[in-house]
Amino acid sequence: MNHNCRTTKQTFLRRDFLLLAFLIIVIAPTLAAQQASDTMPADTVVADSILVARTPAPPISVTVQDLPNDAGGSIKVNWGLSPDDVAGGKARKYRILRAETIDGQRQEFTEIGDVTSGATEFIDGNATSDVEFYYKVMAVNFLSEDNETIWEATSKSDEAGPVKSSAQWFDWRRINVFVGVIVLCGFILYYINQAKAGKKLFIRKIAGLEAVDEAVGRATEMGKKIFYIPGTQDMDNVQTIAGVTILGRVAEMAAQYETWLEVPVSRSLVLVTAKEVVKEAYTKVGRPDAYQEDQVHYLTDDQFGYAAGIDGMVVREKPATIFYMGAFYAEALILAETGNSIGAIQIAGTAMPSQLPFFVASCDYTLIGEELFAASAYLSREPKLLGSLKGQDMGKAVILIAIVVGVLLETFGIWKLSNLFTVID
Repeated sequence: MNHNCRTTKQTFLRRDFLLLAFLIIVIAPTLAAQQASDTMPADTVVADSILVARTPAPPISVTVQDLPNDAGGSIKVNWGLSPDDVAGGKARKYRILRAETIDGQRQEFTEIGDVTSGATEFIDGNATSDVEFYYKVMAVNFLSEDNETIWEATSKSDEAGPVKSSAQWFDWRRINVFVGVIVLCGFILYYINQAKAGKKLFIRKIAGLEAVDEAVGRATEMGKKIFYIPGTQDMDNVQTIAGVTILGRVAEMAAQYETWLEVPVSRSLVLVTAKEVVKEAYTKVGRPDAYQEDQVHYLTDDQFGYAAGIDGMVVREKPATIFYMGAFYAEALILAETGNSIGAIQIAGTAMPSQLPFFVASCDYTLIGEELFAASAYLSREPKLLGSLKGQDMGKAVILIAIVVGVLLETFGIWKLSNLFTVID
C-alpha cells in the first residue's frame, strides 16, 4: 500500500515538471512577444505608416546614352517623371545614382548629383571614357527645417545601362560653321584664280588710301618730311603687321619722289622689320643708295614716353604728312592733336574702336577697322591678296543675305516649307 502511494506521487511530480518546462519553453516567449507588441508606442507605428504614405512613386523609363558632339567624359541620363511629380505632389526632387565597372566587377551605387522636381535630364560630366556605368534615378520627398532634414522618403527606378562615354570626331551642332568655311574658301580660291588670270576685280575705293599719293606729293612739294607711326604694339599684333605692310607702299612712293621718310618705333622687333621693309621698298624702285639706316629708329617702349618723343619731333620738325597705322591706345588723341596743330596732312588707320573717334576728329582720313587690313591688297594689287579680299567680301555678302532671310522667316513664323506655303496662301 505504501509502495503504491509512493509510485503515484512520483508520477504526478514528473507530470508537473514536464508541464512547467512546456510553459517556460513554448508559451512564455509567445506571451512575452504579445506583451511587447501590446506595449509598443503607438506613435512609432503611426510614424512608419505616415512615412510609407509619403513615399513618392519612382521615375519611369530611365535611359542613358553617351552625350553626343563632345570630347568624351559625359553621359546623358533621361527619365520619365514620377507619377507623383505634380503640383503639390510627393516627388520634390530626383537623385541620380551611379555604379561603375572596375576590372569587370560592378561597384555599389553612389549619389553623383540631384535635380529639382520637373526635370527629366541630367548630364554626368565626370564619367571616365571607355568605362561601363549603370544608373538609377531616385524620387525623393522630404521635410526640412533650419537646413536639417526631419524625414525623407525615397523610391528608386530600375537600373539603366551599361553605357560608355567616348569622344566624337565631329560636332554636328556646328555643321553650319563648316559649310560657311567651305563656301568662303571656295570664293577666295575662285577670285584668286580670276586675279591671276588677269581679270580686273572691282574693289570699292577707300578714301584714306586714295589720298596716300596726295599726301606724299604734298610733302615732296613742300620739301618736308613724312612721319610714319606703326602703332605701339609688337609684331605679334595683326594691326602692327598691317601697318608695316602699308609702310612698304608709302616707302616706295617716298623713294620715287625723293622725300625723306622717318619711322620712329617703340618695339625692337618692329624696328628690325620696318628697316627691312623700307630698305626693300627703296631697292624695288631702283634707289637702294637713297636709303639710310637712321630713317627707321627706336624711341622707347614706354607708351607715353613714345608719344612725348614723337610730339617733340613733330613740333620741332613740322612734317608735311603723318601716317598713323596700327594699334593705338590713350596716346592716339595726343599724337593726332599735335599733328593737327602744325597743319600736317594726317592719315590714320586702326581697328581699336575706342580710339577711332579721336582719329576721325583729328585726322584728314581714317581707315576704319577692316579697311586697315584691306589696305595692303588695295595698294599692291597683288593677285593673291586681291583675290582673298574679294572672296571675303563675297562671303560677307552671303552671310548678310542669310541674316536677312532668317529675320524674315522669324518675323513671319516660318520654320518649315509647309508653313511658307500656308503664309503665301
